[in-house]
Amino acid sequence: MSTNHDLVITGARVVTPDGVHDGGVAVSGERIATIFAAGSAPTGERTIDAGGRYLLPGLIDSHVHFRTPGLTHKEDWAHGSRAAAAGGVTTVIDMPNTEPPLVEPEAAADKAALVAGHSLVDYRFHMGVTVDSVENLRRLEPRQATTVKVFMTGHHTAPNIIRDPVVLDRIFAIAAEHGIRLVLHAEDDGVFSLIDESQEPPAGYDAYESAHPRSGGIVASSRVIDLVRKYGTAAHILHVSSSEESDMLKAANRIGLPITYEVTPHHLSFSAPDTQRLGARIRLRPAIRCLKDQGRLWEAVMDGGVATIGSDHAPHTKEEKVLAVADAPPGLPGTQEMLLALHTGMRRRYPEMPQDEVMVRIARVAAERPAELFGLTARKGRIAVGLDADFSVFDPDTTWIMSAEHAQAKVGWSAYEGWTFTGRPELTVRRGEIVYDGREETPRFGTPTGIWLDAERPVLPDPVPSEHATAVPPPPPAQPRAAESAADTDRVRL
Repeated sequence: MSTNHDLVITGARVVTPDGVHDGGVAVSGERIATIFAAGSAPTGERTIDAGGRYLLPGLIDSHVHFRTPGLTHKEDWAHGSRAAAAGGVTTVIDMPNTEPPLVEPEAAADKAALVAGHSLVDYRFHMGVTVDSVENLRRLEPRQATTVKVFMTGHHTAPNIIRDPVVLDRIFAIAAEHGIRLVLHAEDDGVFSLIDESQEPPAGYDAYESAHPRSGGIVASSRVIDLVRKYGTAAHILHVSSSEESDMLKAANRIGLPITYEVTPHHLSFSAPDTQRLGARIRLRPAIRCLKDQGRLWEAVMDGGVATIGSDHAPHTKEEKVLAVADAPPGLPGTQEMLLALHTGMRRRYPEMPQDEVMVRIARVAAERPAELFGLTARKGRIAVGLDADFSVFDPDTTWIMSAEHAQAKVGWSAYEGWTFTGRPELTVRRGEIVYDGREETPRFGTPTGIWLDAERPVLPDPVPSEHATAVPPPPPAQPRAAESAADTDRVRL
């Protein structure tokens, strides 16, 4: 007796870790019930013909700032999740630098309660850490977070910086002891403070990159490598921007250190001359680097050095972006554009690469590897029987021009306005529900029934055999809070 499934996608090029196969998938409830070959489709309550387009696994954007709580004039979950769904993303992991920041493990449930009923996509959170909250890491449970974000430098919306090497040591030691993966904004604040003290801040965007140089990332990445070697801590460095950082981190991973790294679509799409031309629209931290760096990052994406692509979706309003150079905050919307920029860039740089291979590579860095690193393989990251029915129908050949009217982020603009993209998600399905349908001129969205996901602790290597591995440095001496807060405020990089 045949089973009548809830949803059947036929006529697809199904992207799996084993390659691309003609056929489709059938969904029962929220899970993938079967993957079938062409010509053998089961029956379903609803059947959609993909028309030979690709069926990608739902992407996992492990680096978003949806600004809840406290900064919802810039973004909120209703708009951020619409942008994600329109970009083929079905799961996001949100950053902790909100107001207040997420640094208390128990506050994760409170944040989830704020999001519930507003998100089209499923979600997790990265926990944060401040000088005063390091000991909180000891009671962090996987339900709350399996990862902790460390800012080694800061900016307008990231004031909680870990500068003291003793405190950083403690964080790495405790994270290793408790099986926590650290995700790091790895730029050295001391390097930037030295530059600030030695010269006037840039008056225009022609000097922006040189005022926020690659040396900050190189120094910080070197420190992270040393600490990973010392404690065996799992570390994932975010938004790597330079060829030197990429080369170092690839080498560290290849000798067996549990260190991985992310690249953003905007560091793959733009170069320093674009910052001079577009100004605050692509003002970022880390800054956009030169064409040589862009090329080396692409090489790392293609040779497997880059573990994940994350959007660093960090919107600011137009009014904030047109402030003076010293005051305009860094960041841009990106979750909707992540797949578009990655696919378009790959097609243009590697025109001889078969389309099937392009899609398998995208699925690897934007779905499969994020699921592996962030404890989601039991449900997410692949098109496989028993996993959540998360996928998008992707047309690889359509060519179109991005405009502000396409932008789903709350701020209503995109750094890619005027870009000609190749490829576009037509349909996004999250746990069996169509949450985005872009097949008509006016896109339609589903219901905001995204859920707070459970996750597993990362699978880590055995601790590094070292006298330091069990010796957690003591807390630093207490400092007067008023003086410390003033110093922190003065030294936050603009």
